[in-house]
Amino acid sequence: MMTIQRVLRAVGAQENLNFLLTNRIPRIALTRFMGWFSELRHPWVSRPSIAVWQLFSDLDLHEARESHFASLHDAFIRELKPGMRVVDARSDMLTSPSDAIVGAHGRIEAGRLFQAKGFEYPLEDLVGSAQDAQAWQGAYYVTLRLTAGMYHRFHAPADAILQRVRYISGDTWNVNPIALRRVERLFCKNERACLQLAPGQGGAPIGIVAVAAILVASIRLHAVPDTLNTRFKGRRDYECDQPYRKGEEMGWFHHGSTLILLVPPEYERLTDWEEGDRVQMGRALFCHRDCQQTVV
Repeated sequence: MMTIQRVLRAVGAQENLNFLLTNRIPRIALTRFMGWFSELRHPWVSRPSIAVWQLFSDLDLHEARESHFASLHDAFIRELKPGMRVVDARSDMLTSPSDAIVGAHGRIEAGRLFQAKGFEYPLEDLVGSAQDAQAWQGAYYVTLRLTAGMYHRFHAPADAILQRVRYISGDTWNVNPIALRRVERLFCKNERACLQLAPGQGGAPIGIVAVAAILVASIRLHAVPDTLNTRFKGRRDYECDQPYRKGEEMGWFHHGSTLILLVPPEYERLTDWEEGDRVQMGRALFCHRDCQQTVV
């Protein structure tokens, strides 16, 4: 019993230290500094920085298209070699837009989602509009967390037209599980970009909310002329009419963060994934209710 208690105390102390080091600091100032530092294009900076990054994260550069990087930033936003990800091409399947660890997921009920057990938050606050939130009542949501070492680009989960991007400025809290268990409405506080897509086969919209985090918090979208980062204040709406094929690249984070996928009610979750699972971009996560796959 004493051993179990010591382990629990050690885990608690580790969580407290992690939370302190990654959140009780000048987050935005550190994020801006890291953005500047990561783009320094000199081997005396980039090589040791990437080596340290590899030492303390799950970074794997063997899949990268390039074998050498002029800056730490170039390694962050690396492209993959052709064929490294297989996209499920079935038209009735909705695929993961990124490599990620699956977080909280479920149905959106009474306009609320969960970021962690016991920590719910309003969809209206997340997407910045009661009218937009209404479009996803009864929809499914899944939280997809990108770690610092993962592939940072995200892709269309279906054939669709990107209709609008809403950028909402905010903080840069860490979005790791420890912070999600301690900071209420965290996703509604951080910088984020809310994407609304009209599926090519018709039906309710698909939503992707790209939530940035501490360190290099910028979000880059091919359909938007600006790099979305902490230097913007308030809210900006970009009207778009950009078609995408399933699996086509839409943009990238400048560091690991989170995507929240909002799935129309006519889709159902496949049964072969759960919270904590690692998924790759292109893997089928949902299928249309008329498909013959096993769903829950």
